[in-house]
Amino acid sequence: MSRSAHPAGPRHGDVLPEGHFTAPPADLNALDPRVWAQTVERAGGGAVAVGGLDVRALAEEFGTPAYVLDEADFRARCRAWRDAFGRDADVFYAGKAFLSRAVVRWLHEEGLNLDVCSGGELATALAAGMPPERIALHGNNKSTEEIARAVEAGVGRIVLDSFQEIARVAHVARGLGRRQPVQIRVTVGVEAHTHEFIATAHEDQKFGLALAGGQAAEAVRRVLGLESLELTGIHSHIGSQIFDMAGFEVSARRVVGLLTEVRDEHGVELPEIDLGGGLGIAYTPEDDPREPHEIAKALGDIVTRECEAAGLAVPRLSVEPGRAIVGPTAFTLYEVGTLKELEGLRTYVSVDGGMSDNIRTALYDAEYTVALVSRSSEAEPMLSRVVGKHCESGDIVVRDAFLPADLAPGDLLAVPATGAYCRSMASNYNHALRPPVVAVRDGQAREIVRRETEEDLLRLDVG
Repeated sequence: MSRSAHPAGPRHGDVLPEGHFTAPPADLNALDPRVWAQTVERAGGGAVAVGGLDVRALAEEFGTPAYVLDEADFRARCRAWRDAFGRDADVFYAGKAFLSRAVVRWLHEEGLNLDVCSGGELATALAAGMPPERIALHGNNKSTEEIARAVEAGVGRIVLDSFQEIARVAHVARGLGRRQPVQIRVTVGVEAHTHEFIATAHEDQKFGLALAGGQAAEAVRRVLGLESLELTGIHSHIGSQIFDMAGFEVSARRVVGLLTEVRDEHGVELPEIDLGGGLGIAYTPEDDPREPHEIAKALGDIVTRECEAAGLAVPRLSVEPGRAIVGPTAFTLYEVGTLKELEGLRTYVSVDGGMSDNIRTALYDAEYTVALVSRSSEAEPMLSRVVGKHCESGDIVVRDAFLPADLAPGDLLAVPATGAYCRSMASNYNHALRPPVVAVRDGQAREIVRRETEEDLLRLDVG
């Protein structure tokens, strides 16, 4: 996935270079299990079902566009991560991927912790009953009010991101008569994206305190000198949509080096290390993510090896999967509106959503796949671009895909792997109404986040 944004529009009319595509898929009706939620299948009449429910019935009851979330799949992925890491490690679900009160309850019931990075996410977690000691508060610019609410609630850790924040959290905790557990987020000079990692000058970012130049070591010294703070460990995060574990190996080695420095200089062995999240998922059949048990073994082996080499006791390990849990569990359901064929190039397929419900394609050049789900088709494949209804030429949902040539207005399309960062980053651009999140399980469906209404929009517009 490219992290380089481009101005919306200039690429919308690209002519495809010869050989850009492999041959169309052999079966346009096939649903690759690597990118679809676990209970998704073609049912009678060729329509797709999820959790035992026909998508046509879901569209009729809840409308389109809609995010459809497979609750059984979500819970199964929670259990897979919990079981893979076991009792000697902690799994914090990264709430920024997608958060609602129902999701918080599922996490609590499945034994996961929760990472939040704003006052709103913290409020959602507390309102849904997540025990505060199982909550971590992140963020590079936490307000005094957010910090105070977290300390008052008794969150299990606050991840410190700057020298100013060390003083800010210490001041709040002292005023409330608390000793607040904290970790220090360090920038280790490693950035990992997809299959590449570059161990060079990536301290040039807004997050964390750099190992280079001694910032992280100075942060440790300051925290250890403050009675209202309890330093429990070091936190590191190296990127997003990562498939290759090599970046984690470099990161772990450098974090363990800091732990060794802390022991030698201050006589303290910190008990925890958090290697963050960013583990990748399959957005297309070409993506090849690792399973949780593979990730757990790889990370455990890396940390153990580095600690043994440094003569340190192995600290408790934490990880923060968000996308890796919720991403594959949901798809976005759309209705086809307008089709526009560009002879010799492609067919533009306009749906009733767009960049307001999935900004990732426009923002990151993210790649998705798409399928006709209201019926099956034996028609020839046509090269298509699925676009939204917004007044932007960069309003693209799926840049290039093959869809049946008999596609028509009123057909339903679904874009899989939209559980992470789609509803979370959704907007009201063009005063669009943000779609609902519909949870399905065992033949039952319910809105866990309702569709916005025009009344919701106007209620905020005080005139």
